[in-house]
Amino acid sequence: MLAILRKEFNSFLNSPVAYVVMGVFLVATGLFVWVFPDSSVLDYGFADLQTLFNIAPWIFLFLIPALTMRTFAEEKKAGTMELLLTRPLTDGQIIGGKYLACLLLALLALVPTLLYYYSVYQLGNPSGNIDSAATVGSYLGLALLAAVFAAIGVLASALTRDQIVAFLAAVVGCFLVYSGFDSLASVFDGGLAYYIGQLGIAAHYRDLAKGLIDSRDLLYFLSLIAGCLLATRLVLQSRNW
Repeated sequence: MLAILRKEFNSFLNSPVAYVVMGVFLVATGLFVWVFPDSSVLDYGFADLQTLFNIAPWIFLFLIPALTMRTFAEEKKAGTMELLLTRPLTDGQIIGGKYLACLLLALLALVPTLLYYYSVYQLGNPSGNIDSAATVGSYLGLALLAAVFAAIGVLASALTRDQIVAFLAAVVGCFLVYSGFDSLASVFDGGLAYYIGQLGIAAHYRDLAKGLIDSRDLLYFLSLIAGCLLATRLVLQSRNW
């Protein structure tokens, strides 16, 4: 699995895809956090990074599928999928290596945003007047969100040999899991609306953004990731049916 991980990660770094994705993410979040007057921290008057954590999931919704769309679709289209599957590797190792490479690149894009935290920390009055617990929870939520989106993207790529189709399927899947249940919950009232909302990522992400790291939220994210990766494995194993 580590060999596949290194191969995939190096292939990202040797192509413009990684730099375009990270560049777009940092430019977009930077504009919303520091420049646009309706969302700028400088104009908002409060020392927090809520703008970053509100906009980042929507940017990830498009950028992570752009990373994952080539994982299996490109192998199928190039005819190298059969060669890969005949190597002394299990399906789990192949999926794990490709998945972790995409996730690692997505998490790498988050690292420069730590400068945002440092800047807001210093700009607070007094210095350090920022809810660090909520910030840590929000970063954890973003990392788990990226992990789920990457798992959905890998599954979408395994289902087709066309990268564009894989990209569109992943975007739709990520959108439905992130925001679809919230939209559906708004149709209902009372307890039913609450339980429907809990099926989506947004509700659990909001809980983590408050600094409340609950085992139920972590279990939800891990279950989604495991479910998508197991489904990807079933897709690969279907070649033997």
